Amino acid sequence: MKALVSGGTGQVGRFIVEELLGQGYQVIVGGRTRPVGGLFSQPVGFVPLALDPDRDQAVAFDGADHFVHAAFDHLPGRYRGGEGRDPDSFRARNLDGTVQLFKTARKAGVQRCVFLSSRAIYGTQPDGTLLTEATPPHPDTLYGTVKLLAEQALTAMARPDFVTTSLRITGVYGAALPGQPHKWQTLFCDYLAGRPVEPRLATEVHGRDVAHAVRMMLELPSGEINGQVFNVSDLLVDRHDLLKLLQTATGCTHPLPAPATGTPPLLMETGRLRGLGWAPGGEELLAQTIRSFHA
Repeated sequence: MKALVSGGTGQVGRFIVEELLGQGYQVIVGGRTRPVGGLFSQPVGFVPLALDPDRDQAVAFDGADHFVHAAFDHLPGRYRGGEGRDPDSFRARNLDGTVQLFKTARKAGVQRCVFLSSRAIYGTQPDGTLLTEATPPHPDTLYGTVKLLAEQALTAMARPDFVTTSLRITGVYGAALPGQPHKWQTLFCDYLAGRPVEPRLATEVHGRDVAHAVRMMLELPSGEINGQVFNVSDLLVDRHDLLKLLQTATGCTHPLPAPATGTPPLLMETGRLRGLGWAPGGEELLAQTIRSFHA
């Protein structure tokens, strides 16, 4: 099987590329620049691909059985607020450009299309709401709005010969790209240097588990997933507990921040995906990852 992965050199996309390579897929990375040598464990193809609604990019989909859309154009390091001072262009690239890629994939005969959406589509909800796929979305950022509208456009395209799914993903952690900091680099440096750290809770999932969810969408019977959306989340992580893992890995004796108090972030219910066989790594994978940062 041949899979085209947009944004395959990004922090999340590279986990998807590696997962598919490991399962014998022929992977083509679509993006603005060719992947640097050695980025992936096996050779990958490359095709130029852009979030440009006015460009004919049909050639990029030649021979592709599947399309995984992980690309998103934003200010570096920012998703929410990633539009900066140019919201119109941000919307045109990430919504209009995305929808055009979906249409091109369908016209080219791609069999399955997986879109990486976000928990940001849920936006503002009453305290204590358990976020299920049926929770009415109320995005409160342009990022969340764009993701939601792209989801809806893709779902409307679903048909037996064009199987579509969207994955609503929470914060992703894991090993960093070569030469780049990992997600918690600044936080860990502050703690190890004895600087104060503010308490915080956040929902997290490892990039490996995101990639596994993507592969499931390419391999499960179409009747179980076509036109569906799935939450992808694993742990509610307190900085106190996260830094305790770092403390164990490094032997650092600086005081830990207090456990977070107040209203916790809303949890994402993942029973729909788990019911299909998805099993994230949980606390064991989190601890293993922290140890790997300081091996």
